[in-house]
Amino acid sequence: MADLFPLPSSSLPAGFQWAAVQAGIKASGRADFAVALAQNGATAAAMFTSNRMTAAPLVIDKLHLEATGGRVRAIIVNSGNANCATGQVGYDACKQSCMAAAEIFNCPPAEVFPSSTGIIGVPLPVEKIIAALPAAKNALGAAPQNAEDFARGIMTTDTRPKVAHASFSVDGKPVRILGFAKGAGMIHPQLVPHATMLVYLFTDVSISAADLNTQLQAAVAESFNCISIDGDTSTNDTVLLSASGASGVEYAPTLAEEFSRALTAVCQSLAHQIVDDGEGVTHVVTLQVNGARSVADAKQVARAIAHSPLCKTAWSSGDPNWGRLIAAAGYSGVPIEPAQVSISIGPHKVFDHGTRGSFDEAATHQTMLQREFTITIELGMGEAACRFVTCDLTTEYVHINADYST
Repeated sequence: MADLFPLPSSSLPAGFQWAAVQAGIKASGRADFAVALAQNGATAAAMFTSNRMTAAPLVIDKLHLEATGGRVRAIIVNSGNANCATGQVGYDACKQSCMAAAEIFNCPPAEVFPSSTGIIGVPLPVEKIIAALPAAKNALGAAPQNAEDFARGIMTTDTRPKVAHASFSVDGKPVRILGFAKGAGMIHPQLVPHATMLVYLFTDVSISAADLNTQLQAAVAESFNCISIDGDTSTNDTVLLSASGASGVEYAPTLAEEFSRALTAVCQSLAHQIVDDGEGVTHVVTLQVNGARSVADAKQVARAIAHSPLCKTAWSSGDPNWGRLIAAAGYSGVPIEPAQVSISIGPHKVFDHGTRGSFDEAATHQTMLQREFTITIELGMGEAACRFVTCDLTTEYVHINADYST
């Protein structure tokens, strides 16, 4: 398991190529158009935002996956423009880009998977994407540098690319899983089976779209659906898992557990990297909620704490204000009994069965000055638990987002 560049060649799933070029969408002049190609096609499964205001490419993606029964040949991603809230013009632009890509990559338009990320409400300059397609095709390759180019090409306010990979062997044949992600703000994914978080996962196992879908839903539940930076759910959140089958290993029920472990590890690494690179983040906080009646209850308590501006600002300065934590748990909507609840910040029990714990405030403050620390909430209501990764709220986040559209 790894999550840093440079990527070893052995980490790259067979059957895929990647590239990124400058299409001229970003004013910065940086690479803003990325392409991934499955040379012989791939099975695919995807999950998308639950936001009812949905960007045009997500609508097209759902239609394409349904039409092909879960097949993908080309993934095209532009950054700098979300192609959201742009009306029929946005849908037409998306369709035009898919038709142009289909011609370039010699596949049906329905096997093209488009994505967009960036500012909302600005018409997508599709002519720039179409003009960049030949250069993107020429830049495609299966080397580590090509993969890194793809990772950088999908970035917006990210300060660094995000990548993770894992592998295991079956009868001496390696099965590889490689993932890329972008996202630093507007992050509180609520993905359902049908700026922004985009995640692209690649594997070379031979597997059906239905089995991919089962595996993806389980991995997302323990990773991307358990993080939050600012509580805002994007209009463009997308997670795509595609499988080339080029490893020669056939997926079988006996491989389900091992594949699940590897996929979940990749997803959890990418999810953590997204929070760690959050806009203005100075502290990454893991909320470990135990003793809930259900996983849903545990997540609900975690979200209430993660989205509390009072909690998040306290974390930015290392203030061990446990009152804000128990208050957020109390208004989360989950029935709790305060006399059964205990809360610890790192090893320091700050709230003990309904009252202040006997903790060293200075030592707790020092724990909270670390880049990462864990807050454990014991609800005493059941056996379910949730691990939720979030962050502090700083003035830098305000500056970034106050000036974003300008």
